[in-house]
Amino acid sequence: MDKFELQKLRDLPIEGVAERLGLRVTRHKSLCPFHDDSHPSLYFKVSKNTYRCFVCGASGGTIDLVMHHLRKSFLEACRWLADESLTPYPSPKERGELQKEPKPFDAIKYERFFERPFLNGAARRFLFDERKIDPRVARWCRLTSWTDRQGTPWLQIPYYNQEGKLIGVQNRNLAPSNSPKGEEYKKSPSGDLGGPPRFRFPQGSMCGIYNLPILNRLQPHDDLYISEGCSDCWSLLSAGHKAIAIPSATLLSKKDKELLKGLNSSPLGEDGRGLLFHMYPDRDAPGERLFLQLREVLPTLIHHDLPPTCKDFSEYYLMTKSQNLKPPPAPSERGGD
Repeated sequence: MDKFELQKLRDLPIEGVAERLGLRVTRHKSLCPFHDDSHPSLYFKVSKNTYRCFVCGASGGTIDLVMHHLRKSFLEACRWLADESLTPYPSPKERGELQKEPKPFDAIKYERFFERPFLNGAARRFLFDERKIDPRVARWCRLTSWTDRQGTPWLQIPYYNQEGKLIGVQNRNLAPSNSPKGEEYKKSPSGDLGGPPRFRFPQGSMCGIYNLPILNRLQPHDDLYISEGCSDCWSLLSAGHKAIAIPSATLLSKKDKELLKGLNSSPLGEDGRGLLFHMYPDRDAPGERLFLQLREVLPTLIHHDLPPTCKDFSEYYLMTKSQNLKPPPAPSERGGD
């Protein structure tokens, strides 16, 4: 189970999960199952998808609730949630409640953050010292940063559609693992309990295919690389490739799939060659599964193997930088793969 599948489990409605566990939720409250409770003291904060008991102090998100209520391990709780989520939760209408329309993404609220991107010390260390990302890539992707009231640094990653309209934002926690906040996160596998989560998405964010504006720069005979996640995309761009990123095939919308199919049928260049699609799948089962699912949409997608010591393209890119090697060229430059 990859990080994006975990995020989907964390995003399941917390009150729906509670009801699946047998708790009776009324006006965002229920009896707390973690102590002898006679008056509802377990409160559900729907806006953050979390729970908290004001008597015993139990708190967390969807995965924590399942872990502690059913006394399951982290992986067992994830499997339980994944199985349960296959059956739709009763709708608010079926439960006799008024249905509230989800709030759309407020692009105007966030656009100003990316007008003059600023990278704090934590962001610069992460991007330029640890990941060796080309500063021109950071500027192209309009990466910026901020620090919350608890002192946790975040990298703010904008998602634009092909027309350049802001459609979503991903916030990445940059607290180092050896810091107090990083240790809190490490102790909580789900990221829901003990510290801030690794990723945060403002309500309504549409974080599907990343770096769509690069498609406007494609020529008929170009090579387009598809990566899994933003970090690999930044590394591919820094290596001189045109690239987009996909979080996971399970999060691809019908619209995204149609867009990819459209690229596959792009017009040929004067040399009779069209776009070539490439991918370095992560060296794990989810990475290979993503490649196979994408190949159903892009039959000409070319598979590239990573070195045995590298789990993803970011590590491959770092290896070439540390050994002063030239980044891996496209197959058209080396006569095939």
